Amino acid sequence: MEVLVIGAGLAGITSAWYLAQAGCKVTVVERQPGPGLETSFANGGQISISHPEPWANPSAPATILRWLGRKDAPLLFRLRADTDQWRWAAAFLRECLPGRSVRNTAAIASLALYSHQELQALRAVTGIEYESSEAGILHLFQSEREFRAASVRQKELEALGIRARTLTPDEAVTLEPALASLRPRLTGAMHGMDDESGNAHMFCTALAAKAQEAGVRFVFNARLYDYDMIRGRIRGIRLLDSDFRAGVLQADAFVVAAGSYSPALVKRFGERLPIYPVKGYSITAPIVDPERAPRHSLTDESRRVVCSRLGDMLRVAGTAELNGFDLSPNPTRSASIVKWLDEHLPGVADLERAEHWCGLRPATPSNVPLIGRTRIDNLYLNTGHGTLGWTLACGSGRALADIVTGQKPAPAFPFRT
Repeated sequence: MEVLVIGAGLAGITSAWYLAQAGCKVTVVERQPGPGLETSFANGGQISISHPEPWANPSAPATILRWLGRKDAPLLFRLRADTDQWRWAAAFLRECLPGRSVRNTAAIASLALYSHQELQALRAVTGIEYESSEAGILHLFQSEREFRAASVRQKELEALGIRARTLTPDEAVTLEPALASLRPRLTGAMHGMDDESGNAHMFCTALAAKAQEAGVRFVFNARLYDYDMIRGRIRGIRLLDSDFRAGVLQADAFVVAAGSYSPALVKRFGERLPIYPVKGYSITAPIVDPERAPRHSLTDESRRVVCSRLGDMLRVAGTAELNGFDLSPNPTRSASIVKWLDEHLPGVADLERAEHWCGLRPATPSNVPLIGRTRIDNLYLNTGHGTLGWTLACGSGRALADIVTGQKPAPAFPFRT
């Protein structure tokens, strides 16, 4: 079977890899000059199995109301004359209902655990390196209310098969000495022991190279502008390269893994994907004091900020901005991340040399990604992962390959079959 994958981020690269391993002849088409250069490029670096709870949960509406009017709020909703934005917001509120939140959490947890197993197996087979760490994630709490809720959350995670433990402030500092200066503000922490971290862009580049060795073909600097249809099936796609030269690629099956741009690519077929672009920010700063830099990835639960050590760099990421496809940087939001790093890990990184980045996360209202078939017989989806693209990448790619090749995916998850 010949399969064409549209998109070379985490979802597209993993889809291509597992399809090739299943015996398919695979071509990947990407509009950028290389793999992993958009949403996957400078994300927070976390493979966060211990955070399966979606944004849409019963506490979310009240939390969002508290943040309204703050330019540096973790979530910024910029009102637009955009029906897609309002439709997505209404669906988000619906997914905050307790029953839906529980169902979505269980689905994400199942896929996350499966994805972790697949990542470990892939790493063992390929030997790829991407500045990874298996130390886990420390979720930091700075109020008694948050820490009390962590005990309940730990039991919920254990019921889902996810290992976690709560720590007192002193235990947290013993485990992660980099938190010493934060000790007076800490009320406790939770250690996600199944979690990992790593450089997603480096992973994409390394796995793309392995895929190419396995026979996967990559076509970069190419934009899809039309489909060739025969009897209700796609026979090929029409592309324009960077010099506006046209070409046609044919295949038996097609996979859309184009992140926030996926809805536009399938809209002509009557598919209305519930995906909205949510802009996130990050900074990547050189470590100047390795002895004081954290060994664990960190999540500040009150500020929704994450921090990962990637080799000799610190990556700090956070904030969510609903403002359509606007990729212009907001200095206030970047400044809030710089401030977090300066306050929580003072003197550890060189903030003057920090690289600033923002990108669009393809978020569904439920945080549950869209994986599987569409109404077109040979068109498939692997998109809508929101902030969990790195966490769910390998499991999503493997499951997508199973669906395309007629196999049943392993996880208990609402695949589109």
